[in-house]
Amino acid sequence: MSVINTNVASLNAQRNLSTSASALSTSLQRLSSGLRINSAKDDAAGLAISERFTSQIRGLDQAKRNANDGVSMLQTAEGSLQSTGNILQRVRELAVQSSNATNSAGDRKAIQAEVGQLLSEADRIAQTSEFNGLKLLDGSFGTATFQVGANAGQTIQATTANFRTNNYGNNEATTTAPAAGTAYTAGSFALQGLATTNIAVSATDTAQSLASTINGATATTGVTAQAKNDESATFTAGGVYSLAVTSDNSTAANVTFTVGAALNASGLASAVSAFNDVSSKTGVTAKLNDTNNGLVLTNAAGNNITVANNSASAAVSLTALDANGAASGAAANVATGATSTSVGYVSMNSDKGFSVGTSGSNAIAASTAATLNTVSGIDVSTAKGSSQALKVLDSALANVNSQRASFGALQSRFETAVSNLQSTSENLSASRSRIQDTDFASETAKLTRGQILQQAGTAMLAQANSLPNGVLSLLRG
Repeated sequence: MSVINTNVASLNAQRNLSTSASALSTSLQRLSSGLRINSAKDDAAGLAISERFTSQIRGLDQAKRNANDGVSMLQTAEGSLQSTGNILQRVRELAVQSSNATNSAGDRKAIQAEVGQLLSEADRIAQTSEFNGLKLLDGSFGTATFQVGANAGQTIQATTANFRTNNYGNNEATTTAPAAGTAYTAGSFALQGLATTNIAVSATDTAQSLASTINGATATTGVTAQAKNDESATFTAGGVYSLAVTSDNSTAANVTFTVGAALNASGLASAVSAFNDVSSKTGVTAKLNDTNNGLVLTNAAGNNITVANNSASAAVSLTALDANGAASGAAANVATGATSTSVGYVSMNSDKGFSVGTSGSNAIAASTAATLNTVSGIDVSTAKGSSQALKVLDSALANVNSQRASFGALQSRFETAVSNLQSTSENLSASRSRIQDTDFASETAKLTRGQILQQAGTAMLAQANSLPNGVLSLLRG
């Protein structure tokens, strides 16, 4: 077409040159940035998707750091409890030492001095253990929520307890020992621990069999039981006694002795010896009471103690004792030819709080909550206190070890969460890369194509711009 105002060939060459220039610019940008999507115009949908991936990836990476912080916090708390456990183990060792009869009052006082210092340190550890300014073991931490995911609600909760020495120990409740010569009344009572279980009581139950029933429900209630039978026996001064004792044994064992003219340690020495001489058969041991004017007969396993009086004329007075050594019910005056049986009591213990519901028998005095004997109240300056301390320390150690186990389980959970977060972040990063990152093999090919098209386009534009010169030949005529 012989025109000069409109050079269509030039316009076409310019358009193609502009297109190739834009493509070359895009390739250069992608290769220099490493990103296929540098602005929304590059891929609007891809940009939206890749940004959502970015939110998830960054959230997951932060959640991983959060979980690792949780591990660090739990390790700090568990380390403090380990020190507390070591202290309690030492105090228990001292309580066992103090329980021994070879210790004088001064010896026990010296042992108690060390116990006091150790328990003060255990309390200080509970007050001062902290992580990033947060107290861990004094009861103020409560329940903490750790964000271990990129989205709302993806959390793990951790709970710590109050390990001040005045806050944990042994929870104890004791059944009432039926009066001498009487038995448990058939019925039941509700034991409310981790869960509630009704404990059946039979008229033929011994303290030992009742304890076995309670221990059968330990998995449900968290409460363990120990049976014991203590009975006070008083005699007539100068009396000659022949008693038939049945407890662990099925065949009665004869116990014969003469009481001295005075009811004191000397006058009752033969009575103590007579009972203890057959203790291997009966399971019943005897010792002088606190005032040395009578005996305390004990079956440590909680079996019934049956005493038949075969004496010619002397009577024996028997009184059931409770866990504190106090009389439980009226005394039974066992005359010649008479028999009396004591049943004993059951001590229920748990490191967790529990209560005893209304009883259908006289196995429990009344509906009551267990009494907490705390670690801070441990006193090994007496033999009785040392024995009580062992119960408290066993429950305290169970409490500490349970919390340590909980911390250990949470650490394992956090570590599993970290592993999962790493795997998820890796897979999401790969997915984002396929959308967002530059494919250098493909893009360098496009770059080469664009460069060639730029060079060719520039050459063709020069040719197109010279085409109107052909019209001059028409003008020369």
